[in-house]
Amino acid sequence: MKAGVVVFPGSNCDHDCYHALKHVTGAETVFLWHKDTDLQGVDLVVFPGGFSYGDYLRCGAIAKFSPIVNEVIKFANNGGHVLGICNGFQVLTESGLLPGALMKNRGLKFLCKYVNLRVDNTDTPFTNMYAAGEVVRIPIAHMEGNYYIDADGLKSLEDNNQVVFRYCDHNGTAEDDSNPNGAVGNIAGIINEKGNVLGMMPHPERCAESVMETRDGYFMFESVAKFIGGCR
Repeated sequence: MKAGVVVFPGSNCDHDCYHALKHVTGAETVFLWHKDTDLQGVDLVVFPGGFSYGDYLRCGAIAKFSPIVNEVIKFANNGGHVLGICNGFQVLTESGLLPGALMKNRGLKFLCKYVNLRVDNTDTPFTNMYAAGEVVRIPIAHMEGNYYIDADGLKSLEDNNQVVFRYCDHNGTAEDDSNPNGAVGNIAGIINEKGNVLGMMPHPERCAESVMETRDGYFMFESVAKFIGGCR
């Protein structure tokens, strides 16, 4: 597998993603500049966290006009695999690759802490190494992580099994008390209908090694690497 990590002005998790992919997972990895139009033959594109273009207008609203995003849209429409983390998830919704929108947290405060997630869909390229219903701990760090979609859109996500991660308690119960940002349906991550584009607010790249509080994020990168084929 060859992975490409997109770098926007304001990205701050690009090197974290690069490290998790190249040095932890062992995948060939390159950086892709926001003005690039060449994806360098990658199998996976990662939109990392941060504040692309300073989050001016709203998060992800300017990034969607970048030359690289136009290429990633074509790549995804042709079946290429795309992962958007935090600000990357916001870019994916703004660009139309995923439905819904990310709004300000209901408490109107920036949140940075570990949270529990329930893995609701393991039949994806990104989650095949997790167990169905497994509870994992992965950190969040966002101000606009409150996922919103209308009732019809939510029903479509549920009917198509597109909800991949939900905020939950340590027993796996997804209720309001375990919802850190007010996201509809406790949604922390979704996938598109084709199953090749995943967006999530938590940061798996920040817990991919045993030196961290958990190593639960590692299995996402390992899942996609094995699905696509080829890592050490």
